[in-house]
Amino acid sequence: MGRLLFVPIPGKLSWSQYDFAKTVLVAIFPACCCWPQTASGIVPPAFTTPAMIQTLSSPSKPAAQPAKNGDLPLYAELADSLQSLIEQGTLRPGARVPSVRTMSRQRNVSIATVLQAYTTLENRGYLEARPQSGYYVRPQLACFCPEPRMARPMAKPSFVGVNDLTVQVMEHSLEPGCISFGAACPHYSLFPNKKLARILGSVARRDPTLVGRFSMNWGYEPLQREIARRYLQAGCPLPHDELVVTVGCEEALNLALRSVTKPGDTVALETPSYFGFLEIIQSLGLKALEIPTSAREGMCLDELRDALENNDVKAVLVMPAFQNPLGSLMPDDKKRRFYDLLCEFDLPAIEDDVYGDIHFGDTRPKPLKAWDRDGRVLLCSSFGKTLAPGFRIGWIAPGSYLERVRRLKFTSTLGTPVILQKTLTEFLRDGGYDHHLRSIRRAYHQQMHLCTQAMLRYFPEGTRLSRPQGGAVLWVEFPAKVDTLQLHQDALKHNINTAPGALFTVKDRYRNCLRMNCAIPWSDELEAALRKLGELVARQLG
Repeated sequence: MGRLLFVPIPGKLSWSQYDFAKTVLVAIFPACCCWPQTASGIVPPAFTTPAMIQTLSSPSKPAAQPAKNGDLPLYAELADSLQSLIEQGTLRPGARVPSVRTMSRQRNVSIATVLQAYTTLENRGYLEARPQSGYYVRPQLACFCPEPRMARPMAKPSFVGVNDLTVQVMEHSLEPGCISFGAACPHYSLFPNKKLARILGSVARRDPTLVGRFSMNWGYEPLQREIARRYLQAGCPLPHDELVVTVGCEEALNLALRSVTKPGDTVALETPSYFGFLEIIQSLGLKALEIPTSAREGMCLDELRDALENNDVKAVLVMPAFQNPLGSLMPDDKKRRFYDLLCEFDLPAIEDDVYGDIHFGDTRPKPLKAWDRDGRVLLCSSFGKTLAPGFRIGWIAPGSYLERVRRLKFTSTLGTPVILQKTLTEFLRDGGYDHHLRSIRRAYHQQMHLCTQAMLRYFPEGTRLSRPQGGAVLWVEFPAKVDTLQLHQDALKHNINTAPGALFTVKDRYRNCLRMNCAIPWSDELEAALRKLGELVARQLG
């Protein structure tokens, strides 16, 4: 009678963990041979025919092996393995990947592990879920156009003269029937409006006096705790009692600038820069010093150093996570060097983190505030892009400027409506926020992908596009002959609203650029609008 020989892979494995992928060598055995009862009571199946069983797993680490300390978790290993197959072309665009149950059996992992791996690949943009059908390989972006070029540095600071076009762009974004690529306002359908409305009604019924009382506060403590808890998960510990809840991120930025500057001071900021920053700087009588910024990695630190050495800069305004309008993401090492530069010149930084939660990768980027050791970074953000734009709930973590910010808050809006803060707190505590974030990230990513593909089809040769890893906006650089101010007027005749590049600078530049809002659900009308923009640009080029 033949003998059965097992040579298992290293590590302690129970009988229930043995499978063909873990067997390195098995000898032939007779048909009548059955497997003995194990100590754990599990009886492996009997074989009815002679067989040779061999290892079927890849040379890489077996997916079913428990992760050791320092190793990736199982779901991440599985996601990386499938991502490699997609990138190598083994799994082609449009192909259906194995079902969750099939993959669970093939890899000997739990269904929860496979679901988490597939969700990770959805967030990375490699898979898409189709209702009642399964998971499919998403077509990958074939972006053959180069990224936008970095601007030249400014010779000296300048007062801001904001164009009336800013107001026009925002007003047109509210018009029914107008396709608004101009305002970076997410579509209302992306948010859990009905659930928030139910919670708001419940809060009001339980305590109607919230409607009739003044809201003089720095913030509703349970909400402050929830915000601090989420930042702790992102690697940025914040004392909850040092957060000031504001009326949106705009108020937070306004308070931050007022707390570190006085009229006539100079503020360094990225270029191109969000026109809302320029509006605030103008209203406070400050001067702007634009620092060249990469569409991929954010503000150029060499140019920032030169600017600080040659100008009396009082603060730096920066958006490290998915900068508006470029969509750039500053790497962690660059954030550390940025903070070191702040310390060297003893300067505060105002950080806008409003897009931090809208990332397309596996993990949320750490805010610059995570490197702050002495309270010089004033972190500003809100729920405006992720949860409830209409509530206008934001916050600021002002560090060593806390008391100054509190006084300024008291003299501006006194407080932020508690009834709205309580509503958001209940939503966050309910546990649905993380699920909602995953959903809205997928929506943003998918919409940006479809918009980019359409621009590649319809925009002329020589167009440059940014390639954000998060956020909701794209920066488009057309050939030099294109005038996007004229394009804006021409597009309005077709109910298409755009944001010309001239809005994003204090200098006369970016006249051939556009910022495009991609936080709009994809539709035939949206594609037709992009096609029309391409036709209007082609008409300018002759």
